Amino acid sequence: MRSRFSLRTRILFGAILWTSGLFIISGVVLTHLMYLHPQAPGVFHRIFLNFTLLTSIAVVCLVAGLFEVRRGLRSFDELRSRLLGVREGRDTRLDGTYPAEVQPLVTDLNALLSDREQRVTRALSKAGDLAHGLKTPLAVLNHEAERARAAGHADVAAAITRQVERMRRQVDYHLAHARASASGVTPGTRCHVLTSVDGLARTLLTLHADRGLAIDVNLSHEHFVRSQREDLDEMLGNLLDNACKWAKSRVTIASAPDANGIEITVDDDGPGLDPSLREAVLQRGVRADEAAPGSGLGLAIVCDLAELYGGSISLGQSSLGGVRARLHLPGG
Repeated sequence: MRSRFSLRTRILFGAILWTSGLFIISGVVLTHLMYLHPQAPGVFHRIFLNFTLLTSIAVVCLVAGLFEVRRGLRSFDELRSRLLGVREGRDTRLDGTYPAEVQPLVTDLNALLSDREQRVTRALSKAGDLAHGLKTPLAVLNHEAERARAAGHADVAAAITRQVERMRRQVDYHLAHARASASGVTPGTRCHVLTSVDGLARTLLTLHADRGLAIDVNLSHEHFVRSQREDLDEMLGNLLDNACKWAKSRVTIASAPDANGIEITVDDDGPGLDPSLREAVLQRGVRADEAAPGSGLGLAIVCDLAELYGGSISLGQSSLGGVRARLHLPGG
């Protein structure tokens, strides 16, 4: 929808009013000077009697001129605010009323946003098709590993299983990466932190039921982050899974707001991690314990996903004695 008056019209009208105000003020000042002169004609005495009226008209013209100019330029402030909303995921389009000179730009930007969203959707569909196509060959290889194990070839079966698992993790990694990249340009993406953690905690407690682990959830019901649910599950699932693997008896997860979003902390009471390894284990293929199972992609996936959403992850010392993982994500 276009504004009733164009930006050019508003600025021109404001300039006319401004000039009129200056002209009147100049006339009043000149009249006042001539009135003070002893040779001033009588006509200037009569004009000066209307000094208050002329001054009032001049002030009104000046204020009206400023108002019109500011009103015309306000559309740019509104456009900037709408763009910020799109970038932060609050809006999907640049809605609003703009002058005739600005509206074509807004229309083109909305068309660009729609086209980009369609391209991302198509790319994700192709990535999903590729992942689905790889599932059958991986399942066949896994079946062959079971057959080899049943035939007494345990070493061959173990090698095949390790490679299949590595390929699955690679597929999951790149799918999560593509999904997060899409979410970064898809407006309105947000996820409830507590909902994600509740499901993950129940699953992990079931998996580690024989160890008697306790997972303390201290999350606010009001905390949302800018992320797809699948990606938040991927990030928090990896962090909680690592904490449960190394914990002796207790894992805690908490959230707190800060100036730029939400910080989620995961603590365990395990043996901890050497400070020299805290940065290294966030890289692809690096594991804190080479004897432990895994591909070394878990924390790397968390790191990559967090960065794609404009967040970050860091590792430190937990008050429980183990590792504290700090995951920061923009608020949703």
